[in-house]
Amino acid sequence: MRFMMIVKHAENQGPPPKELMDAIAKLTEEDAKTGTILANGGLKSTAQGANVRLSSGRVTVTDGPFTEAKEIIGGFATFELKSKQQAVESAVRFMELHTKYWPGWESVTEVREMYGPEEGIPTK
Repeated sequence: MRFMMIVKHAENQGPPPKELMDAIAKLTEEDAKTGTILANGGLKSTAQGANVRLSSGRVTVTDGPFTEAKEIIGGFATFELKSKQQAVESAVRFMELHTKYWPGWESVTEVREMYGPEEGIPTK
């Protein structure tokens, strides 16, 4: 089963501490050795992004920053795991690194199962 973990937080919290990034790199390396992590990454500020919106049959592009957003997606990871419980445990390990290396930082990691080929939707 494939899962995506989407990290959401307030904009402009500053760059993460080096110690946190080192701990995340170690965790990612461990997950790579077990073959469970498929992809991951952190996202830069919305000021460097754009929204492409389809509404009422029209496509519009708006450059960032997205000041109306209360939370932004700050990063993601995709995993191949055996269960939702295993995915939640992985997200908990990730969030616990933040409590240790970035006290006071607040976030939500959303855990979502991805559609797979068994449902007729290609994953690649």
